[in-house]
Amino acid sequence: MRKIGSTVTTAGLGLRRGMLSSLLAMDDMAVDFLELAPDNWIGVGGRLGENLATLSSRFPISAHGLSLSLGGPEPLDMQLLAGTRELLDRHGIELYSEHLSYASDDGQLYDLMPIPFTDEAIRHVAGRIRQVQDVLGRRIAVENVSYYAAPYQALSEIDFVTAVLDEADCDLLLDVNNLYVNAINHRYDAQQFLSRLPGNRIASYHIAGHFDEAEDLKVDTHGAPVKDDVWALLDSAYQRFGVRPTLLERDFNLPPIHELLLETNRIRDMQLVAASHPAKALEKAHG
Repeated sequence: MRKIGSTVTTAGLGLRRGMLSSLLAMDDMAVDFLELAPDNWIGVGGRLGENLATLSSRFPISAHGLSLSLGGPEPLDMQLLAGTRELLDRHGIELYSEHLSYASDDGQLYDLMPIPFTDEAIRHVAGRIRQVQDVLGRRIAVENVSYYAAPYQALSEIDFVTAVLDEADCDLLLDVNNLYVNAINHRYDAQQFLSRLPGNRIASYHIAGHFDEAEDLKVDTHGAPVKDDVWALLDSAYQRFGVRPTLLERDFNLPPIHELLLETNRIRDMQLVAASHPAKALEKAHG
């Protein structure tokens, strides 16, 4: 089986149930990997389980959790973690990530809520990440999330994110669209944010579409094509840090599969260009 990141280009597509028939009909080389939300597939059998087994036999799979609530106040859901580990092991999934947020408080909130940017929150969430890594028996990545109001900011977003990565000794899933949206909404420089990131901890990237509510307000929707400014920011990340596995996320307003594959092929093209200039990326990473 192919492995994620084992080729020059590693462009992936989100595995959504509404796309199953199209994904099953794809050519084996149409994408380099698929990504699922383990929360939606734990314990799933029958026809859906068979479809997932077929896809995982043809494509490498990564996993991106939704409801572990790394920053939440409630104890970690050990049943969810056990089911996640079983799913990862059964499908040979090596790349697993979760959101740097919280999603539950005496029950699921069905949203990804921002964590206060404080020293106490760093210690809290880093301890929970270390616990997750122990239970899953593997290193995980956490994703920078989009947010529209912060509960408390004793630290900047970049200081908070880098401190969590260091304290937890985990990796980063850099969501480039989230970075772009946050930079516009919270009035900071996305390039400066990139320059502060520890490139050796970036395991993969996500890109997605967003909605332009106003010139100074962007809403992360995952329901539209990727915008030019986000493509440009992804290229900046490639030039600075080098190529990493990159996933196209699309959660609703699903277009025909060939339109999504045009975007994944654009990722591949960008990766080929970036890979042909490794010295430039290395110079920026150390500059």
